[in-house]
Amino acid sequence: MQKGKFTILGFLVLMTTLTSCTSMSKFTQSVKAKTTKLVAKPKRVLPAVVAVPETNNESNETIEFLDNISVKPGRIYLKKASDALEAEPILAKPELTDRMPDNLTDVERANWLQLKYSIQMDIAVEEINNIPLLQKIDEWWGTPYLYGGSSKRGVDCSYFTLDVMNAIYNTNLKRTAAEQYTQSEKIDWSDLKEGDLIFFKTDGSRSISHVGIYMTNNKFVHASTSQGVTISDLSQPYWQKRLYSLGRVPKQ
Repeated sequence: MQKGKFTILGFLVLMTTLTSCTSMSKFTQSVKAKTTKLVAKPKRVLPAVVAVPETNNESNETIEFLDNISVKPGRIYLKKASDALEAEPILAKPELTDRMPDNLTDVERANWLQLKYSIQMDIAVEEINNIPLLQKIDEWWGTPYLYGGSSKRGVDCSYFTLDVMNAIYNTNLKRTAAEQYTQSEKIDWSDLKEGDLIFFKTDGSRSISHVGIYMTNNKFVHASTSQGVTISDLSQPYWQKRLYSLGRVPKQ
């Protein structure tokens, strides 16, 4: 009697399992039938979003995405058909610690300035003689760039050259870089010397948009948009590409 109950129970379990398997099989077949009727939709063409990893690699490889925008590690700039607009290079940003201590004698001040700017221009201390020029530059050193600015809170390139040239070389310059270009006599590279003006076209247009004062050893001092008043190197590709003319304004 007990054996008969187990037999009937086993039979019922077997039938239930078979029924479940049959149902699952029908469900699977139904899903497959429906999925075979699906047609893959064409992919949408979306602007690529490029993640640029942080890296110290100084490779010039450019990653392009969207329209007229490119990215290099550490810098972003727009492109125009005529000229690429990229940020000014940043090498050693002027710091407040570069400022002269207040408790120095006149001799110590001169020595301090010679040492500081010999490092900035990569020349021997003995080659620096125009201490008044260094003093004037140091008054402005690190002042942030401000378009139309004419104070220590912010200054633009042409006011900086106007002030330095008037104080050191007794030369009265006009207010804008374009006017200073028109005012100056054009000179050759071989004739370039301290106090001459360097003119650039930095914004891709046809007009003069930036000016600096030549120092020595390919270095020039200017109010940089990225670093404020600083000394840069004409041998850098950024400045080589945008250098337009050299000029000299006679003393008055």
